[in-house]
Amino acid sequence: MKSTESPQRHRRLCHGIKSSFTLCASVLVSFGAASIAEAKPLAGTKPNIIMVITDDQGMGDLSCMGNEVVRTPAIDRFYQKSTRFTDFQVSPTCAPTRAAIMSGRAPFKNGVTHTIFQRERMALSTFTLPQALQSAGYQTGIFGKWHLGDEEAYLPGNRGFNESLIHGAGGIGQVTLGDFPPNKQNVYFDNVLLYNDTIVKTQGYCTDVFFQSALAWIKKQHQAEHPYFAYIALNAPHAPLVAPKKYTQRFIDLGYDQGTAGRYGMIENIDSNFALLMKKLNAWQALDNTLVVFMTDNGGTHLRGKLNGQRVVHHNAGLRGGKNSPYEGGTHVPAFWQWRGVLGEGVDIDGLTAHIDLYKTFSDLAGAKLPNDMQAIDGKTLLPLLEDPKAEWPDRELFFHCGRWNTGQHEAAKYKKCAVRTQRWRLVNHKELYDIANDPGETTDVSEAHPEVVQRLRKSFDAWWQSTLPLMVNEGLPKVPAKEQPLAIRYHKQLQEKGIPDWAPDAL
Repeated sequence: MKSTESPQRHRRLCHGIKSSFTLCASVLVSFGAASIAEAKPLAGTKPNIIMVITDDQGMGDLSCMGNEVVRTPAIDRFYQKSTRFTDFQVSPTCAPTRAAIMSGRAPFKNGVTHTIFQRERMALSTFTLPQALQSAGYQTGIFGKWHLGDEEAYLPGNRGFNESLIHGAGGIGQVTLGDFPPNKQNVYFDNVLLYNDTIVKTQGYCTDVFFQSALAWIKKQHQAEHPYFAYIALNAPHAPLVAPKKYTQRFIDLGYDQGTAGRYGMIENIDSNFALLMKKLNAWQALDNTLVVFMTDNGGTHLRGKLNGQRVVHHNAGLRGGKNSPYEGGTHVPAFWQWRGVLGEGVDIDGLTAHIDLYKTFSDLAGAKLPNDMQAIDGKTLLPLLEDPKAEWPDRELFFHCGRWNTGQHEAAKYKKCAVRTQRWRLVNHKELYDIANDPGETTDVSEAHPEVVQRLRKSFDAWWQSTLPLMVNEGLPKVPAKEQPLAIRYHKQLQEKGIPDWAPDAL
């Protein structure tokens, strides 16, 4: 088995050449697959919405996207029967993408310019996506990674979620940054988590726990006939790269390094849990009124490793860069949508779409009436494309910035690790221009040949940047010591007063 592929194959797999999402290995699909014959208006149809979002998993980390090492049969089957957004863009790192999903606008406009140092806190003025869905009668649940603030006012239970099972900070075990102290010793297994208002001790591997908890909650909503939004926001395959041995041993036996084995093992564990999710939804006869979305939060990590002691480059679907990169590999992610009998199967939508579009799309599906005094929405509803994948979709400009500048250095960082994207072009770092339609791997800078495009996109970026500055409300906040992190304080207080109870989700 190889972890590298030819540039020609990469280009075939990558977005930019229409109808080029070729499945690999034993995965077979007909690209003439059925689309629904008669488009039906989707606004106000109130489907249940299940959104699975993985952490640090790139376009190349699925076998249906051409990876010949990792095996993801459940997600591959889902892909075959899905409507796929082939040019779906997110932010280059974790918290910013989550802020955009929860708010419908650029993350910097929520004050989220970093993943740590209190700059991951989503502005309290934001009327969140789950709040919008609650207003339409939905029950809402989050299972996994929140990463938008650990202080009480910022936690999911105060931001629109009825049910919440989360770790702290940006990852399990990030104790110095705000996760629960015991998780430093038992990373990803038997974790201490926050279940609604109580800190609890769980048993088992974290991804298993999050999926099983989500399924138990979904089952209750299904039985009660409540419309629901289940946000299964996994911390995997974010580092540390740890998975149960039964998922890692195959890669060790092949000769891969421990990091690659751990990461690919995490991905195959996700796939096993995704298979369970779809199996249960089918058994409960829930798929006819449920939209299931699979996506990731930014580009991949651990893009290089070792195979039998030799350095190898892992499959990245022909994209340049990964997490925390302003290039396509940092922001272009899978986005597969399945709603049985309603959305087309095996259908590709090539229009330029993004995480900021989810807020308006889900709100429109739910029939939510948004308040007049809420934040301005940057995104667009995707309903026209879901109803007709060939519908007219005007060109647009999307803006990206990796953020993460040192305190007080945002102006100095303005043109560092930033990008503007249109359907055809990507301007990187205010100077490099790539013709994504013809060069999806960003191999050739064409800025000298198209100075007018460079000037136009520079002007647009400058205007966008200026619009974000008044809304960067977390700049200049102090670094919080580990012992003073909100969830650490909460943990020690509960431990002293009543202890940390064992907890497990209801049986399925």
